[in-house]
Amino acid sequence: MKIAVAGGTGLVGGMVVNALRDAGHEPVVLARSYGIDITTGAGLVEALVGVDAVIDVSNITTTRRHTSVAFFTDGTEHLLGAGQRAGIRHHVALSIVGVDRVKVGYYEGKRRQEELVLQGPAPGSVLRATQFYEFPGQLLARSRGPLTLVPHMLVQPVAAREVAAALIALATGPAGGLAPELAGPQEHEMVDLARRVVRAHGERRRVVGLRVPGTAGRAMASGGLLPTGPGPRGRLTFEQWLSAGTPPIQPSR
Repeated sequence: MKIAVAGGTGLVGGMVVNALRDAGHEPVVLARSYGIDITTGAGLVEALVGVDAVIDVSNITTTRRHTSVAFFTDGTEHLLGAGQRAGIRHHVALSIVGVDRVKVGYYEGKRRQEELVLQGPAPGSVLRATQFYEFPGQLLARSRGPLTLVPHMLVQPVAAREVAAALIALATGPAGGLAPELAGPQEHEMVDLARRVVRAHGERRRVVGLRVPGTAGRAMASGGLLPTGPGPRGRLTFEQWLSAGTPPIQPSR
């Protein structure tokens, strides 16, 4: 199959592209570095010619509701419009477990993305996954001093490569709407994970838990980001992932 990957140069996107090649599929990377901008639609129609399915793992780093909603609305509408003209048969989007329960600005954009995909012109699937194992490092990368504040979050993180595999399985099958939630094998407190990453890198900085005020903070700390029903669970534990070689602490893309 010929499968386009929006955000194909990012963390999960790169894994999706590599896994598609390994499985004998033909990936098409949709990214600005490839001359394609989903937020404006530039180059999209041409890139989607002959493509069977789209996997959208595009992302933006923001906590602002307006910025998130604008990004995911523009990108998804352009992908769906160009996909309709190109005859795309399946549109798959990656979302987040708890996006409908934790009211933060970024999640507003993800909810809008879900609505557009599930109501779009092409058969659609949405996979909600929990935070990736790389997420604690991304939080740490936002502060390089001796002290880092990490929000209290009860999470059930999953290996990004297992998310990539699940997205490909969805894209190569029939559209199924909102798929069962994908999570990792164990529950963790985000502050504890961040401290383990710091120790793995041999850093001396102190990690302090921060209770985020308001309903969103209470929801994150009390399990609002955990899966609520049965669904696929990753097999790789955080300890196994950490032991395999921790990637550098760097911001998400």
